[in-house]
Amino acid sequence: MEQGSGTGKPEREPSISDEEWLRFQREGGDVADVPKEPSARARMVAARLRELDAEAARRQPRRWWERKAKEPEPWQPDGWRTGPAWQGTRGRRNRSGRWIAGFVALFAVSAGVVTYLDDAAPGLDLGRGGEAAPLPAETAAPSAAPADEVFPDRPTLKEPFNGSPAQRWESGADAVELPEAEAVNGVSAERVADGARLLKEFLVAANLDPEVLAGGEPTDAVALLDPIGRELVQETRESLASPSRERDPLWLFSRFDTDEVNLIEDVRVRGRMEVTAGEGKGKAVIASDYSFVYAVENADVPGEVTRTLVRREIHVEVVDPARWEATEGTLWLTEYNMEVGNSSCSVYDGLLHPTFDSDRMGDGEATGPTADPYDRSESLGGEDGLGEECGVVSRI
Repeated sequence: MEQGSGTGKPEREPSISDEEWLRFQREGGDVADVPKEPSARARMVAARLRELDAEAARRQPRRWWERKAKEPEPWQPDGWRTGPAWQGTRGRRNRSGRWIAGFVALFAVSAGVVTYLDDAAPGLDLGRGGEAAPLPAETAAPSAAPADEVFPDRPTLKEPFNGSPAQRWESGADAVELPEAEAVNGVSAERVADGARLLKEFLVAANLDPEVLAGGEPTDAVALLDPIGRELVQETRESLASPSRERDPLWLFSRFDTDEVNLIEDVRVRGRMEVTAGEGKGKAVIASDYSFVYAVENADVPGEVTRTLVRREIHVEVVDPARWEATEGTLWLTEYNMEVGNSSCSVYDGLLHPTFDSDRMGDGEATGPTADPYDRSESLGGEDGLGEECGVVSRI
């Protein structure tokens, strides 16, 4: 006897589950097996899938923007996610490390006096002065940090880079050298060259422009951001208008409080750009890694000089405009990381606040490890994504 459900109508056979339907759509194989028109279930599951994507995106920390493919195909039931309709989102791996100036253990001289007097000791510089030969351009990550000076000269207004590896670095925009332009992954050499040139313009406008360094608005740098990436542009402008720990313009721009310091014009720079294939045909990534060393005078103590170091890794994406949306003459940032040496860890006003010898005691901000801000042998990016820590610099 046919059993009923209490309504007098026979029960329907169990339908296929949503999970099985999704698996069929994703792994089923032949397009011929898929209905020409989407069924009610297909439409329902597709809508649910889009809702889940949106929910995951909302939960992702510091999610940025997405780049659209050029003329994306309308939604179809078969293959639902086939084709590069959207660029996968890349989290801003903003590893915002700050290190304050501190006293380091350079007092164990007597325990190694023989070694210290040996000019041949590896990794050791006695700091005897003399004209330092400039370093050749950096073409790859160094294998180790620069050698320490046992008795480094102190910075002065006349010689602000005394006792610093930056004494051998190039000055200003000339230190930002462009890579050789070659076609990469379907992106022409001309577009790669344009992308590198724009990235250099951004680095100079954000980190070397005298008005910006003096606390001014980085108007030229912001204008280089692709307006298609509305979220980044909006967040950048909001961070400049209302700086906070969560939205700190120091992530992209180097600026000082001129009530506290007098800027010394010479800025030393070291780094490189590298070009690699991006994810998806028609994409190339230009990865920049540059350290900027700023010498400043204490506005309250004339003649007292210190240095602040800012290292930035900024990656931009260059695309084939036939495949991907892009605004000519602008940059599409995909990732940036920042590390600061000798600036307050507890002030989030969008400005750098160096510590001088005269006010160094009793700082008490540093809780993290000691770090060498001149060590460029390791990348700032990490798999842990967002993060921030405050430690002590071993030298400035």
